[in-house]
Amino acid sequence: MKLKTLLIVPALLSLSLSAFANEAVVVFDGTSLDQWEVKKKDKGENKWVLGEPTVKDDNPKGFFIEKGNGKDKAMVNDVNDHNQSWDIFSKAKFGSSRIEVEFMVAKGANSGVYVMGEYEVQILDSYGKETMGNGDMGAIYGAKPASANPCKKHGEWQKYVIDFQAPKFDTDGKKIANAKFIKVELNGVVVQENIEMPGPTPSGVTGKEAATGPVMFQGDHGAVAFRNVRVTAMAFEK
Repeated sequence: MKLKTLLIVPALLSLSLSAFANEAVVVFDGTSLDQWEVKKKDKGENKWVLGEPTVKDDNPKGFFIEKGNGKDKAMVNDVNDHNQSWDIFSKAKFGSSRIEVEFMVAKGANSGVYVMGEYEVQILDSYGKETMGNGDMGAIYGAKPASANPCKKHGEWQKYVIDFQAPKFDTDGKKIANAKFIKVELNGVVVQENIEMPGPTPSGVTGKEAATGPVMFQGDHGAVAFRNVRVTAMAFEK
């Protein structure tokens, strides 16, 4: 089935993603950060901007950003070290879904995709590593390392496709089924399959599980950029 693409607008934010089953919702289309908000912390400030990032040899830990005007810009964290910026998350919330996102890291940068705002798929400059750990690219942070290392070099665009099953709750709000990473692909290679999550990973939006949640990108650990962020409602068997 061909997926129909929709642009999220404020009127849609209160609706369940289930209303858009089999339709890809564009959470970030390169034109605006209006549908995103930051998680404020004691250190740093909001340094997310729109632009076209590249990594230069004279400053490999940061980005050179062409800001300009027009469409198809990336969401860029304009920093070169830790604790300079904040995490950013979508105003829209999602349940069981497929998340597709392209990203770029500067040299040594560390970030993550937080599914539903609470379950982190790690982003790290892990190019060339032979042994992958719980903190390397493709890991479910602190839970399971990636099974392979298809990482590209810093400064190159990479892509995650994440199939995620949301936790399930009864009418009283009691959890009756854990969340699960059905599959995680990094640059077209499967690096995680069928990973059940008994609880959230550290440093999420709220630290609590719920039936729906936003997409969050970690922004306090270095220079990272994201583009072409799409979420598609999916139905997975419990």
